[in-house]
Amino acid sequence: MGRFIKFLLKLAAVLVVVVILALLALRGMAALRETQTEAPRWGSMVQTAMGEVYVIDYGPKEATPVLLVHGSVGWSAFWDETIVALESAGYRAIAFDMPPMGWSERDAEGDYTRVRQGQRVLALTEALGVKPVLVAHSFGAGAAAEAVMADQGAFAGFIVVDGAIGLDAEAKALPLPLRAPALRQLAVSATITNPWAMQSMLKAFLHKKDRAAPYVDTLNAPMKREGTTAAMAEWLPTLLARPEGAASVTEEGWRGLILPVGVLWGMEDTATPLAQGEQLVSLVEGSRLWPLEGLGHIPQIEDPGAFMTALKDALAWVEGAR
Repeated sequence: MGRFIKFLLKLAAVLVVVVILALLALRGMAALRETQTEAPRWGSMVQTAMGEVYVIDYGPKEATPVLLVHGSVGWSAFWDETIVALESAGYRAIAFDMPPMGWSERDAEGDYTRVRQGQRVLALTEALGVKPVLVAHSFGAGAAAEAVMADQGAFAGFIVVDGAIGLDAEAKALPLPLRAPALRQLAVSATITNPWAMQSMLKAFLHKKDRAAPYVDTLNAPMKREGTTAAMAEWLPTLLARPEGAASVTEEGWRGLILPVGVLWGMEDTATPLAQGEQLVSLVEGSRLWPLEGLGHIPQIEDPGAFMTALKDALAWVEGAR
């Protein structure tokens, strides 16, 4: 028995070493990939009070502006089909990169808290000189809500798409292995910035799994930017921990909203179930829910046509409710 236990301990030690070596190799490969310094030319950099922000801005400047906020690990181009459809419908579609994702200037202090991200949204609207309808997806809906709650007068309306708000989330400490920045970088290089892992990660959030493949290259594109793994490792705690001090995780924050609030939600969403969208609607007087049948957490790619039908209806409702 003693020999067998020693054998198991040795085997476990070997496996640990193999895992560590594999993680170090993935981190090295990430460093070799992350060499790109120039942003794609179909967007442009906008100077704000909080740094330069990469923006894709389509449609007539005098049209109703719709500001699109992506979720975690996304960036502005992930809204591509929505941008084109909004422009065709007569709107000014504005999508931007929320740092550290995409190509916007990263925070020198690595401050990507939800409150700080909300301030970035407000800084962008001020720099662009717009009062948009804010459309925010998943994790980005938290930052968007912070912006709205800080200054409702800066927006014409607020549309939440499968928002990862965390109203009922419990405060938890960051897992011990992820408290060290170097270990977070290893974890990020094995997952978020690992191009071979992207499709599996994306599928996990979709009800229509076959819709993942066409978007993998889009999501992987900005992962080649210089310093991405290190920047995403700085951001990771904001994804895993409850955003303390944020108005958007309180019922009072949502009850205080008086601008038009619409909620679009995939009925098959397993990441943020429909009940969470229903809860938001119950808190905001006069708000409205659009349940999206047969769709999961990312409806804008699972069925762009059905999503746009609901979004255009929601935008018309917002304009009529003002």
